[in-house]
Amino acid sequence: MNYYFITGSSRGIGAAIANELLKDEYNYIIGFSRTNLIKHERFEHISFDLRDLDSVKNYRFINIFDAKSITLVNNSGMLGNIRHLGEIDNQSIIDVFNVNTIAPFLLMNNFIRDYKNFKGNKLIVNISSGAGRHPIESWSGYCASKSALDMLSEVANLEQKKLNRNPVKVLSIAPGIVDTQMQSEIRGVDKVDFGQVETFIKYKEENTLASTEVTAKKLVEILKNADKYAKTTMDIRELEI
Repeated sequence: MNYYFITGSSRGIGAAIANELLKDEYNYIIGFSRTNLIKHERFEHISFDLRDLDSVKNYRFINIFDAKSITLVNNSGMLGNIRHLGEIDNQSIIDVFNVNTIAPFLLMNNFIRDYKNFKGNKLIVNISSGAGRHPIESWSGYCASKSALDMLSEVANLEQKKLNRNPVKVLSIAPGIVDTQMQSEIRGVDKVDFGQVETFIKYKEENTLASTEVTAKKLVEILKNADKYAKTTMDIRELEI
């Protein structure tokens, strides 16, 4: 059996990944989210708010005795206030980094420690963003937190490659521009706060947003064939899948 831990499994890309994986009878999914809509015999929901770092840091991954592979997908993301520096609510800054960087960091640390003696395939996939590699006005928290997630992935993969024992493969993948609730939030921002809002409105109007289902299919293909990818940080739009 292949086991997958997925954060943000209640909607968007996370839910789509879970549903795609559940098509294979040899996959079992543990979803972390505040709410849940998935009902399946091979899906387990764990109520989790990634902003609550005490809960995240104390989480321990379960002992699994029948696993062929174990994968952690840090999918949850939070855009926060879309405003210029000086206009951002400070709590929003804290929440964005907690969800986008600190919580994945803690889960990666616990995953690597808890499964250090596991002999099967081990994989961590962080869902990053092109915004972590290219600055976007009014997205300072999101850009910086996703950039930090990329670097965390690079360091973790570097460390794991140096181990004599069975290492964890680490990937950080930008999924492209996907039709999620986050995109809806962006389109609702006043132009005063975000000068590029019209561009994002056009993405929707011109039907250029990728669907969560198509994106999930591509991501699952990467999960299934992770060993063929040499780079740690990738953009799904640049891959032949």
